[in-house]
Amino acid sequence: MSARTLPLLFLNLGGEMLYILDQRLRAQSIPGEKARKVMNDIITTMFNKKFMEELFKPQDLYSKKALRTVYDRLAHASIMRLNQASMDKLYDLMTMAFKYQVLLCPRPRDVLLVTFNHLDAIKDFISDSPGILNQVDETFRQLIETYSCLSDGEFQLIRQTLLIFFQDMHIRVSLFLKDKVQNSNGHFVLPISGPVPWGTEVPGLIRIFNHKGVEVKRAEFTTAGNYFIPQREGSFELYGDRVLKLGTNMYSVTRPVETHMSGSSKTLASQAKENIAPNPLAKEELNFLARLLGGLDIQKPAGGDTGFRLNLFTTDEEEEHAAQTRPEELSYKVINIEATQEPGRRAELSRILGELEVAEPRPGSAEKGEDLLALMDGL
Repeated sequence: MSARTLPLLFLNLGGEMLYILDQRLRAQSIPGEKARKVMNDIITTMFNKKFMEELFKPQDLYSKKALRTVYDRLAHASIMRLNQASMDKLYDLMTMAFKYQVLLCPRPRDVLLVTFNHLDAIKDFISDSPGILNQVDETFRQLIETYSCLSDGEFQLIRQTLLIFFQDMHIRVSLFLKDKVQNSNGHFVLPISGPVPWGTEVPGLIRIFNHKGVEVKRAEFTTAGNYFIPQREGSFELYGDRVLKLGTNMYSVTRPVETHMSGSSKTLASQAKENIAPNPLAKEELNFLARLLGGLDIQKPAGGDTGFRLNLFTTDEEEEHAAQTRPEELSYKVINIEATQEPGRRAELSRILGELEVAEPRPGSAEKGEDLLALMDGL
């Protein structure tokens, strides 16, 4: 397991979350000013400097439930609200999209290009806020500094860690099913054609060497796929052509996207129900969330900012049906952390609160409900 996996997992899933929210905001005809506020507020919270510093510290991945709590907080970091069923669907779409991207990466190192594609698109979502753009660019620089020096073997370990995290998730997504890249059991179909990894050759040639390392014979064979060499390597710089299209916005063209439980996921749900033994990592996960979420408070909108509900389903009836039919074991409820009774934890959260101040200026006096980073009294 790689201790450098968490930032890549968080940023890529966050990018997919923003893609989906942007599509649904447009589909529900949310007024432009409100939609821009939602996107800006979520991105501001997501790329907070101290939040990123905590995230980039070497650490193991935590459970799906712990990470789900982070995204629940992020999705509600503005005037928008999601019902439980819509939040479940949002998380399903996020995780299955990134799982597909990790599976299709030609090289383990290309997971970094996927991350850069997400961050490039996130910058396009930002409206008239140079301070937020600077936050994203700073995260870009942290990624380059942290990952550019890693070996191929270390990236392979990161990719393996990601795939282990996703291995039991087989949610069927209508968009993937229609494109025939996912089977009815929720497993993805990997292509046997396309570009080969950068720095490698098209398969079809066998070279035979003698004991001195001299090539003495060649033989060719026919492959079932149609492979080709990419024209150039994707850019790992702050600005540049990534070449790889994985991680770009697949919702840029409006298409209805549904999710369905596969048989294997239902089996997983039953196993989760049987496994009610206490998790020995629970305390560490709560400590992790206390550090990570100590400053992310979500309050009711105040002043002229009227809140609204976003539905990830076509109708309210579909949302209600999804809420009733989804196994309870797979509907990740928000974890509540009670930290106020521990003086040490309370002092730590107070320290984090002091650091998590957003420098982005707001017009006029800031309303109490607009403070996205107030301390959570009832963590």
